[in-house]
Amino acid sequence: MTADLIDQPETAATAGHDAAGQPTGTSDQLAADEIHAIRERIDAIDQALIDLWLERSHLSQQVGRTRMASGGTRLVLSREREIVERFREALGPDGTQVALLLLRAGRGPL
Repeated sequence: MTADLIDQPETAATAGHDAAGQPTGTSDQLAADEIHAIRERIDAIDQALIDLWLERSHLSQQVGRTRMASGGTRLVLSREREIVERFREALGPDGTQVALLLLRAGRGPL
């Protein structure tokens, strides 16, 4: 799907660009400016998500190391199920996938 979006050619009607020269999909300058402002906020949110993802991963790995160093188990499946359920309730089916990716990043390869 992503490739489909990337590979779509711009037409004369959608070849507009914002002030930074980025394509906006519209030739209306007011709309292009609004899109640029929204995209700046999206980029800031993306960076916050990346930063939080990395922090969460490091903390989760620290929990695992501490648990195993004290003779505990490598994983606590009930805790993982709780996290998956929390994300599923908040985000629907996609939340399950997000939670599984977060858990994998935090525990490393099994």
